[in-house]
Amino acid sequence: MPAVPGASQEEIRRQNLGAVLRYVHLHGPTSRAELTSRLGLNRSTIGALAADLVASGLVTEEAPTTARRAGRPSLVVSPRSDRVYAHALSIDADRLRAARIGLGGRILDLREVARPGGMTAVDAVGPLADLVRDMERSVAADALLVGGAVAVTDTTCEADGRIRIAGVDETLGVALEAEFAVGPGFVAGDLADIAGLAEHVRGVAAGIDDLIYLHGDLGISAGIIVDGRLVIGHRGHSGKVGHMVVNPNGLPCGCGSRGCWETEIGEAALLRHAGRDPGDRAAVAEVLRAAADGDRTAREAVEQVADWLGFGVANLVNVVNPDAVVFGGSLRDIFIAGADTVRSRLGAMPLPGSREHLRLEAAALGRDAVLIGAAELAFDKLLADPLNVGVAGQLSADDQA
Repeated sequence: MPAVPGASQEEIRRQNLGAVLRYVHLHGPTSRAELTSRLGLNRSTIGALAADLVASGLVTEEAPTTARRAGRPSLVVSPRSDRVYAHALSIDADRLRAARIGLGGRILDLREVARPGGMTAVDAVGPLADLVRDMERSVAADALLVGGAVAVTDTTCEADGRIRIAGVDETLGVALEAEFAVGPGFVAGDLADIAGLAEHVRGVAAGIDDLIYLHGDLGISAGIIVDGRLVIGHRGHSGKVGHMVVNPNGLPCGCGSRGCWETEIGEAALLRHAGRDPGDRAAVAEVLRAAADGDRTAREAVEQVADWLGFGVANLVNVVNPDAVVFGGSLRDIFIAGADTVRSRLGAMPLPGSREHLRLEAAALGRDAVLIGAAELAFDKLLADPLNVGVAGQLSADDQA
């Protein structure tokens, strides 16, 4: 890793410790030899850094189980997934989920309950805290919690079935602080942003630094990553692509406008075209199965939605010029079912310089993407500076107890 100009030796050491820890966090058990090659540091430096992380209780070092070459084998550095962990919470459109995720991205425990209609994100904090407390009962005494994060969908369903646009606000942070008064604290973010981060770090877009992640549930939102960083906008309210007007003569939208993209590509649009109740979310899978089985009405419904999906993506591609567009949530299945139609739009509408390199991908992490992404947010401070988040001292003290 290149040193920051003007950095002190201690700052360089902390930077390098973070680079080693981040690498094994993302890639799993890694030999010292591979770390030397990948990070551009010499063998003695990698050995010293690994030893420091072992002493801090963040990683382990072991001889490989199988030696591939003659001579002394290179020790394998592994994250302590069973001992160093984060809390990851998600407030989805119809359920609440809480997970304990270990360093290295391993899901150690996961709990969920239904989210009643009309429940706000703030109201969801109490039930989520109950799930967390239940999980903590089985945690070892020497395990270390490094932080937590919560992903919040930007649309909720009222008790009468109406859709309301919500999102992350200051009151959610206050509620989290009140409920989790003891511990490292929580950060909150938009569900699509966080799921997009997960696909960027561990999913189908790993290694791609410019991408758009599109998420479908009750509404449509996007996580936009440019040069490896999330674009979050003022107070985190970017990515509301579902309210991009694509059809001025279209249907009224819950936001108060008319012809928004989500009125043409959302779950309700698919159900409407298929002659089903637009409020029956469980019927989405049935329509997609029927289309796959050759049902003409269902197939035409998929084609209509896929055509509008490609239309909107083409506009986004011209604006952002990403290397990949990833379809998640309910849009994943719609994209898979209507991929040819989406690709047809993208073959004609975007500028050549924006479409020639473009990859279209179905999300790989499924329902767990938001939890995995939330954990990545929670781990960020630890990975940036492993010795400056109160981790090393606590773990070392536990080791000596």
